[in-house]
Amino acid sequence: MGQTLTGLLTSVRARAGRPGTPPRTRPGDGPDPALLAALRLCGDHLAALAASGPLTDARRTRLIASIGALTTACSTPGADAFDALLRTGQQALDSGGDAEARLALALAGEATALRARSKGAWRLRGNALDALGRGEEAITAYERHLALQQNPAASRDVERRIATLRAAGDRIDEAMALFPGEGSENGAEGIRLSRHLPAAEARAAFTELVRLRTTQRGAAGPAVRRLAALYAEHRRLSDRDPMADPLLGGAEPVGVPGLRRLVAGRTVCVVADTPRTAEQEQRPGSSLAALIEGYDLVVRCDAVRHAAPTARTDLHAVTLRGEAPWKDARWDRRAAARLVFGDPLPHWRLALRSRLVPGAQDRIGDATLRRPLHDPALLAEAGEGAGEGPASTAYTVLRLLDFLGTPARVDLIGFEGPAALSPREREWIGSRTGTTDATAVRITLR
Repeated sequence: MGQTLTGLLTSVRARAGRPGTPPRTRPGDGPDPALLAALRLCGDHLAALAASGPLTDARRTRLIASIGALTTACSTPGADAFDALLRTGQQALDSGGDAEARLALALAGEATALRARSKGAWRLRGNALDALGRGEEAITAYERHLALQQNPAASRDVERRIATLRAAGDRIDEAMALFPGEGSENGAEGIRLSRHLPAAEARAAFTELVRLRTTQRGAAGPAVRRLAALYAEHRRLSDRDPMADPLLGGAEPVGVPGLRRLVAGRTVCVVADTPRTAEQEQRPGSSLAALIEGYDLVVRCDAVRHAAPTARTDLHAVTLRGEAPWKDARWDRRAAARLVFGDPLPHWRLALRSRLVPGAQDRIGDATLRRPLHDPALLAEAGEGAGEGPASTAYTVLRLLDFLGTPARVDLIGFEGPAALSPREREWIGSRTGTTDATAVRITLR
């Protein structure tokens, strides 16, 4: 192989020139400059392999063969050198080492320069960035691939990988937000944790953060327990993609960071399901219908019995009630996102798997959002719900939106008469009410 490798290196250098060789500028002078640049990259890699001694790795042997095929394609008129370039990049990635991943990334860069609308080139770039632990950049490349992909079914694994990378980053963001305002006074300033770090560095920094907080505060506090849970989830996501759950009907699970992004900067209205509101909403030319349509997100709660089946629902929230909530009617109203509040966890999981309708929602709140009023990491307060029974779903949604703090505006529409909230809930809302509109039966929270 040593002689073959040397001969191939000579061929590559002869065809592509050494680094710094001026590119050909006249039409017909040979391959595109991007292909010649790719050959020079391959030549540099071959030179490093030749200097490393005898080759015993079959994967690197296959990479050398791919580079040979690329060299031949660049020398043969009419040959499809672009496909050979992509195959070489993929073979470099399959070889497994960091140097090979960097070669794959460089080749992907030349491929996207040649054909900016090649879905294969953008997927190769995403895979190479992913292999190098550069998750946020990989997401960008994967999204370019998806935008060009005509067959969504062919890219389910890419969609899952994007979801995994985002979820891992979300765990880091949430972990960093658990101890606001704490920095140099407790030594945390030395921990450089960010979702933009390479994966290996992020794992090491996350490990150090957990060690530091546990040492400082002990392991019993709710914030430290949540930090440990986030660390475990991050490690799991780093090790493997989450398996698509067919019982969730293809819906994407979202946690607190994902929901915060969903509502950030948007106007939100929570609409009561009453006969009067439904009748006004369905009336042609209704001012109430126009008002509701003007919001970015329309929220409806529990079993929507009065609003029309086609009434717009961007977020549907429901609270599990009774001893066997998984036996109630299935959630077939179309919604962009669905939040299910309930406890204990086994009942919540069973209800999701029994009552979710495939295709009826794009996103589903995960277990971190199932009990926001009582979760120590979210809204838990002493005496929450005492003396008045379970909280209403609308109140839970309002408290959650208030906690997230990112919506531009939150309004309640139609919460009067039979839809009126409990005294405790009305007291909380009254303390945060900015304006009221009797005509539209609207309450605007500050």
